[in-house]
Amino acid sequence: MRVLVATAVPAERDAVARAFTGSPGSAGSTGSAGYTGYTGQVLAVGVGPARAAAGTATALTGAARDGRPFGLVVSAGIGGGFAPEAPVGSLVVADEITAADLGAETADGFLPVTELGFGTVTHRPPETLVRDVTAATGARAGTVLTVSTVTGTADRAAALRARHPRALAEAMEGFGVAEAAAVHGVPVLELRAVSNPVGPRDRGAWRIGEALDALAEAFGKLAPVLEGWTSHDR
Repeated sequence: MRVLVATAVPAERDAVARAFTGSPGSAGSTGSAGYTGYTGQVLAVGVGPARAAAGTATALTGAARDGRPFGLVVSAGIGGGFAPEAPVGSLVVADEITAADLGAETADGFLPVTELGFGTVTHRPPETLVRDVTAATGARAGTVLTVSTVTGTADRAAALRARHPRALAEAMEGFGVAEAAAVHGVPVLELRAVSNPVGPRDRGAWRIGEALDALAEAFGKLAPVLEGWTSHDR
């Protein structure tokens, strides 16, 4: 089974690629440099849910066209963690990938798009895969939120946790990657290394280098799990 790992930016892509045997190669029509190995591909597909969805869908379409389809898509990178459950340096694997701000603001509060009568706001990775990933990496399983605007205040962090009490982390790409995977009928996973707390933006508290190292270490442990997992385990 071939695995597509979709990150937002090249620094995340390169961290993941440390764990795979591969070489710099063409990412095809996505326009982002990638790493291609025997068992899959690691691509930087862009920042935000729209770019992530477009880049992932392009890669999935190209692979299927070439007769080498992917059997799993992984959204991977760094992200913010909700304290105290997901401290800086920890790992989070999504058992739910949820679009936190896809919906409408009303006088009575936020309504997700599903309550407006259409769309979806949550994708659920395969339970067996989430279990195996947590066992292999020590990651904590919970909801990973996808936002289009990164949280920068304590009030918004509290509001997100009130709306999504199982949320452990927030990032900007997971839901877009999951939407593209769903269109192609491919299962999805999301793994995040926590680089900063969700809340007031304090750049002095960010630990991006440490989070990228944690991401690389996690994929070193994860590679055998991904290579051994098949669609029969869904």
